[in-house]
Amino acid sequence: MSYVPRFSSYFMNCSIPIPVFVRMLVLLLAVLAWQQVGAQERRTPVFANVKQMQASRVSEPIKIDGSLDEAVWQQAEVATDFIQNKPKPGLKEVHPTQVRVLYDDMAIYIGAYMQDVSQDSIFRQLGKRDDLGNTDYFGVFFDTYNDQINGFGFFVTPAGVQLDARYSSNGEDFTWNAVWESSAKAEGNSWVVEMRIPYSAIRFSKKPEQLWGLNFQRHRQSSRETFFWNHVDPAISGFTNQFGRLRGLKDVEAPLRLSLSPYVSGYVEKYPVHNEDGSTNYENNVNFSGGMDVKYGISDAFTLDMTLIPDFSQVQSDNQVLNLSPFEVQFNEYRPFFMEGTELFNKGGFLYSRRIGGTPINFLNAREEREQGNIIIENPRETKMLNGTKISGRTQSGLGIGLFNAVVGRQFATLEDSEGNRFQKETQPLTNYNILVLDQSLKNNSYVTLVNTNVLREGSTYDANLTGMLFRVANKGNRYAVEGSAALSQKYYPGDAQLGHMYSIGGGKVSGNFQYRFTHSMKSDTYDPNDMGINFIRNTVDEDLNLRYNIYQPFWKLLNMNTQLGATYSRRYKPDDFQNFVIYGRVSGTFRNFLSVGTNFNLEPVKTYDFFEPRVAGRYYTFPVNRSIGGWISSDYRKRLALDIRLDYRNFDEHERQNFGYELSPRFRVNDKLMFVYSYSRNSNRDDIGYANHFTRNTEMGRQQDIIFGLRDVNTVDNTLTSSYIFNNRMSLSLRARHYWSKAEYNRFFQLGDKGELLTSSYPLGGYFPENELPNHDINYNAFNIDMIYSWWFAPGSEISIMWKNAILESQGDIVPRYHENFTRTITGPQTNSLSVRVLYFIDYQVLKKRFSKS
Repeated sequence: MSYVPRFSSYFMNCSIPIPVFVRMLVLLLAVLAWQQVGAQERRTPVFANVKQMQASRVSEPIKIDGSLDEAVWQQAEVATDFIQNKPKPGLKEVHPTQVRVLYDDMAIYIGAYMQDVSQDSIFRQLGKRDDLGNTDYFGVFFDTYNDQINGFGFFVTPAGVQLDARYSSNGEDFTWNAVWESSAKAEGNSWVVEMRIPYSAIRFSKKPEQLWGLNFQRHRQSSRETFFWNHVDPAISGFTNQFGRLRGLKDVEAPLRLSLSPYVSGYVEKYPVHNEDGSTNYENNVNFSGGMDVKYGISDAFTLDMTLIPDFSQVQSDNQVLNLSPFEVQFNEYRPFFMEGTELFNKGGFLYSRRIGGTPINFLNAREEREQGNIIIENPRETKMLNGTKISGRTQSGLGIGLFNAVVGRQFATLEDSEGNRFQKETQPLTNYNILVLDQSLKNNSYVTLVNTNVLREGSTYDANLTGMLFRVANKGNRYAVEGSAALSQKYYPGDAQLGHMYSIGGGKVSGNFQYRFTHSMKSDTYDPNDMGINFIRNTVDEDLNLRYNIYQPFWKLLNMNTQLGATYSRRYKPDDFQNFVIYGRVSGTFRNFLSVGTNFNLEPVKTYDFFEPRVAGRYYTFPVNRSIGGWISSDYRKRLALDIRLDYRNFDEHERQNFGYELSPRFRVNDKLMFVYSYSRNSNRDDIGYANHFTRNTEMGRQQDIIFGLRDVNTVDNTLTSSYIFNNRMSLSLRARHYWSKAEYNRFFQLGDKGELLTSSYPLGGYFPENELPNHDINYNAFNIDMIYSWWFAPGSEISIMWKNAILESQGDIVPRYHENFTRTITGPQTNSLSVRVLYFIDYQVLKKRFSKS
């Protein structure tokens, strides 16, 4: 490929003094990557014989009670002879599993019988939905379009806990939820699972006779063994491409898929209001609301999913942190509408759903009013989503189509002038967010995808658009693959437009013990997808070589081992200058006693150039040579008490700069209902160097841009306690408490030179500021949250939930040296408390129709 010579020339002709051994190492890795394909691997067939199974049609009703006592179960074909996936791939199971499949006009039925040594060997810890704990489980997988990429998974534990997931080229997604029935029951030395999965929960093509991909999974926690009916080889890339086949589904029609989920909620909040004189008083906010989620099957394959007046008051609190970097903090998504059924919309990573309903685009504009003597009474940090709509599905030819639309209402800041008059200033115009995805599945676990995102804002605020393409092409055995992506970003200002682009292409060997991959990627200096996506670094050209050697079979005292070695070389896109070079490696494995360990290292052997930390275009900071090493240990989760440990250390060739961090996370299972997990982490950055301030001043030489860097000690402590009490498989109480404390104490200041060097500076003195206005860059930051929620799934898809939240956010310039003093002052400070109650009821049209027809 054309990019390989360019990669070589970068290293051999680079003006940066990269040591010869480093250049030779990377080139040697490239040569080895193309030559080290073992003859044994080439002779080994990629896929074993694909198993086939025939489904049996039934006309009599099946009672979902965990007992396979209906006669039709005994007449159905049996799937057995499961094969171990881990820890010893390829072995047949000793304790047999037997699975049968039935179907009728409304649903597909799964009956599974799992033999074991005794009931004491069957682990059955209770958990919330989609939460696997210390338990056995059984699962069934359907690839309803037989495209070997997309699929559905349904799981049941011996305690009756349900889990479900979607599978795509993005991987496994347990945030997807369907409404289906299941029951589990102990029987002698075994346990039994019975499932009823209605056709309304899945999607399939409109054909007289269906051919689905099919697989079954069983996990024995007592031995930590996982088995599949059709062998899933960990040495082969992909998952759904290793399914068996389900035949015999004839004259099955997708029913009218219509469900309504109306909700009502009440919300009470007590929050602090900080006055200009430094005092604090509290105000109350009471709110009652209602809304509805609607799911409608437009056709046998496509579904409309709509939320009207959504309520996100009960989502988990964000992990707020002290951010000293030049980049924004990326938060996890916890809102159900943006988590469920979004696998199509997340392809390519062009969607960061927290943009929708996030911080108003003109949030900072309200602060400008202070310069005019006005007071900010209220400036909301979040916008209000009015509605959201998703349409998604896949045609018989394998074309997936997804359309997403969300509308965010106008947002205002409330201000007060010097005469006491209040007025409003718009911080967010009425905004429409759109995503269109076309995803064509191809043979051999391959695909091609087109993505378009669009943001339209009312008024003069700019609009944005992005068009991207993705592809993956693999050979027949899925042993080698080439992947790529490209995107064009556009921002439309009144009378002007800004265009940017990116692309990435890579390929290599993706299956077998030895794997390799080479990737070339580029992002232009104007590439900006951040109106609907998230991207931290642009104006860069990167080359990455990654080699892996994985051992999947037990050897010595290990059950498996994974190794990586790679190198990344970066240049700027404009101008074409050297930017960064990193060599990295990873090793991890699991011992026979199920103690997992891992270690990693990073080496930046030459000075590199950071163009982001100065916060001024065209300026850079010369980043010193550094090296880091880390490791982790995770003990056996089958034990009542387990422990995770992490250690990290990084050293720099600059001052006495070094970073050290560790994390301890014990977990204690009191019984099968009550569980505690505690995490304590501490990170200490000694003599850390970073941006402090910048400003423009007039000198005899003209206007001068002064960029100030600070030498600082940054220490962070994070305590998190999570606990859950599971009453039964439909009722739970969970608690999450987190205290985060980070302090940055500045010891010395420098002025950034034109060549990225740090120069002696008299800042903050020396004419920068009047002596009575000297800035204080020290920060003592605290974030404290408690989330407690009670959930009761009183009917399929229906829930009553009660949530209490407590939140404290504190940031000041006075450093508190000791943890106890800091924590005591934090929890006695102003805090926000809220209590919300939400009732959601699931209404299925098919169930209503059946009830009315009987009456």
